Formats: sequence, C-alpha cells, structure tokens
Amino acid sequence: MIKMTDVQKFFGDFHALTDINLEVPQGQVVVVLGPSGSGKSTLCRAINRLETIEGGSIDIDGQILPDEGRELAKLRSDVGMVFQQFNLFPHLTIKENVTLGPLKVRGMKKAEASELAMALLDRVGIADQAAKYPAQLSGGQQQRVAIARALAMNPKVMLFDEPTSALDPEMVNEVLDVMTGLAGEGMTMIVVTHEMGFARRAADRVLFMADGLIVEDTTPEEFFSNPRTDRAKDFLGKILSH
Repeated sequence: MIKMTDVQKFFGDFHALTDINLEVPQGQVVVVLGPSGSGKSTLCRAINRLETIEGGSIDIDGQILPDEGRELAKLRSDVGMVFQQFNLFPHLTIKENVTLGPLKVRGMKKAEASELAMALLDRVGIADQAAKYPAQLSGGQQQRVAIARALAMNPKVMLFDEPTSALDPEMVNEVLDVMTGLAGEGMTMIVVTHEMGFARRAADRVLFMADGLIVEDTTPEEFFSNPRTDRAKDFLGKILSH
C-alpha cells in the first residue's frame, strides 16, 4: 500500500531522512518510535508530500506520488492525516468539519455527506456533539473529530503524527481507543507516537528511527523484549523508566 524507495530529505545541510526503504502492505499497522529529531514526523509528512523529498520515490497503492498539481491532490485525498494539533475549522460545526471534504473533494450530495458524518461521529463516540463548535469540545474530543474528518474521505491509508502529544493525560486513552478500533478493522496505518502501550497493543510492526535512519524494523514483541541496537536499548531505558 505504501512503498518508499531510497528516500532522501534535507533541511539545508541537515540530512533528515537517509536511504529510507519501506514497504507497508494493506491492513498493516506500523508504529514509528524514536527520540526527538530522529525523522519520525518527517517520514510521516513525506508520505503525503507535506514535505518534499530530494531523492527516491514514494508510491501509494502502486501509484507514484506526483510533485504537485491535481494528481497530487487526488492521491493525497486517499491518505488521511491526523496531526498533533487538531487543525479543525473553528467557524464550522463539528458536523460541518467532517462533511467539508466529501462535499468539496469527493463531490458527494449533501444528504449523503451528512449521513456519513453522523455515522463517523458515532463511530468515534461523539455524535452528540455534532452541532457544537471545536472550541466547545475537549482536546480529546477535537482529536476524535479530526480522525472522523480524515475517515470521511474513505482513505486507503491513515497517517498519525503524534496524535496524542498535545492532549491532557486523561484524554489520551479515548483517542488511542478509536485508533485501536481502526487497527482492528484492518485500516493501513502509520503512527508516530510515544505511547508504548498502543505500540505493544495495536502495532503489527515497530520501526525505530534515529538520526534519519530506520535502525530497527521488527515486531512489537521483539522490539520491547529484545531490542538489537544500543540506540533502541537506550531509548527504551529512558522511556520505560518514566
């Protein structure tokens, strides 16, 4: 579903992604772990061209990602993205935030988009908030709206870039529960996160990144019980001692 071949990314002289080769089959849940500045978010953002790349290629479902234009917009609409910040439109209701993409991009009829939005809001547990505005919701609720909004485009792939890092601790689980549900339904997902419990519970595969490289690519079981590299051991030692 996702294929990255020899991907390179620079910010000035800084080599942010080095020789990234990655294949993610349909339905697989990949959790990306690593210290700050290791390239995790850049990897995630490169997959739908929010970051341009300087070398290599990225395919989504067998199609190479174009650099710009209408084809890029079309392909990008197949890739749902959920960010740290919820990026909801503050002047639109929750329901309007979710129907916007299907109406504008997919050309859906209003009644159909409305029905879809309510079904998705129900799926993420906040159908009763449909008429409210983002500012009236908690952070956890807003992030669940952001997930519903991404799902409204019927994406082939979902990318999550640290979706819980801006949330208060008591709201983290309500978002992770929705994500775990998606994983169980067979959604292809790449999740950049610091939530080790989610990685153990929901991931099929763990990528550990350091210095712009994929250093380990293994199962959660193997990564947590038997990390191969010193970088991973050091990272786990710091994270798990908190």
